[in-house]
Amino acid sequence: MNIAIITVGKLKEKYLKMGIDEYVKRLGAYAKIDLIEVPDEKAPEQLSEAEMEIVKKKEGERILAKISPDTHVIALAINGKMKTSEEMSKDIESLMTYGKSKIAFVIGGSLGLHDDVLKRANEKQSFGKMTLPHQLMKLVLVEQIYRSFRIMKGEPYHK
Repeated sequence: MNIAIITVGKLKEKYLKMGIDEYVKRLGAYAKIDLIEVPDEKAPEQLSEAEMEIVKKKEGERILAKISPDTHVIALAINGKMKTSEEMSKDIESLMTYGKSKIAFVIGGSLGLHDDVLKRANEKQSFGKMTLPHQLMKLVLVEQIYRSFRIMKGEPYHK
């Protein structure tokens, strides 16, 4: 199983990097994890709707360039489907069972994901209605992927 986590922007916070690195190391026993960072589009704080659309489009093009046609894409989006850890585990196991050896989780930048990325996604998943910094979301996601494999293998995990 090859799992890519595609994010917009470079992770700068050392404490988040350390947490992500720890879970990626643990996941090595279950799957190959590829962390892909695409550059964020530089933009001023105050943007018009049209300017926001341009920024999201450019970031979206960078994301889509990293996704092969045979990859099952899961976009993280507030309006996506909320799942329990057990449901996420079951879904990943099902993808593996039915021959999907490549999965990409996509986390957008501070403005979210462009519609082109959402259209390319095979599914949209939400981790709740709250907005989280996209770099923190990367840590939460990698932990949940690790938890999914522990559940799948019947190994202990904290409930």
